[in-house]
Formats: sequence, C-alpha cells, structure tokens
Amino acid sequence: MTISVGDKLPEATLVMLGEAGPQQVKVSEKTAGRKVALFAVPGAFTPTCHSAHVPSFIRTKDQFAEKGVDEIICVSVNDPFVMKAWGEATGANAAGITMLADADSSFTNAIGMAFDAPPAGLLARSKRYAMLVEDGVVTQFLPEEGRGVCEVSAGESLLAKL
Repeated sequence: MTISVGDKLPEATLVMLGEAGPQQVKVSEKTAGRKVALFAVPGAFTPTCHSAHVPSFIRTKDQFAEKGVDEIICVSVNDPFVMKAWGEATGANAAGITMLADADSSFTNAIGMAFDAPPAGLLARSKRYAMLVEDGVVTQFLPEEGRGVCEVSAGESLLAKL
C-alpha cells in the first residue's frame, strides 16, 4: 500500500556518511517535532535526478526555510558513499540538503514506492516523489506519475503546496 496524506511515516533507519564513517539515521528522530521536506529519486547520478530533481530543491531551499521547513532530505536507494559523492557533485551538501541512503530499500518498500526497471539496471529503486512531513505525519504527498520527468515532485511544486 502506498503512503498517503495523513499517514505516519514507518519506522525506518537510513544511512548517511558522516565524518566518522557511515551513521544510522532514524526517520522518526529526523521528523519528530519538525517540519521536513523529503524527496526521493530513482538513483544518484541518473539524468533527471541529477539535472532536475536535486537542483530544484537547491534553488528553493531558502524559500522552504522561510515557510518554516526545518530540513530538506533527499533519499535514494544507493549506499551512503555514493550519496555523499552525489551531494558534493550537485552542490546539495553545500546547500544544506541532507543526503540519506536507503541502501536496502526497506523505507522505500515500507511506503509502497519501490519499482524495478531491469533494462536500465535499476532494481528495488524508489519512484520519484516529494512530501512534506510534520511531526512524522505526511501532510503533502506528490508522487511523480511519469518516468524520466520531474514536474509534480520538483521543489517548486512542493513549495507551492505550502
């Protein structure tokens, strides 16, 4: 079942690469008592994710902050080393966007957003979406309908819903 507005995010542990190496990040701790914009992409360094989705949240980061959003989080089914390198390559790290790895796709599966695209070498990946989460509850959910596009789930689209 796909997550929807009004649902509480499932308990899940994602991974980020910190100064001391990989560190576990509990979704519940990241969202408790906070307003968080969370978006997910099929894969780091893939064309639409790299040239459209991440840049849309970098462009709108200050506007999200003005609307009371405490943090912007990007999730991808990749390892934390790739997510850190991708954050550096896109400027997301410098912009203050948190890059989290869902290495085993457990979070993605738990919210019903997993897909496979074997011809492209993408297995157990996340569909593209953006959501606003307030105190662990989804208040806006913008799943992208088409593949290879970033319109509904772009930073500007989620910002317009606030």
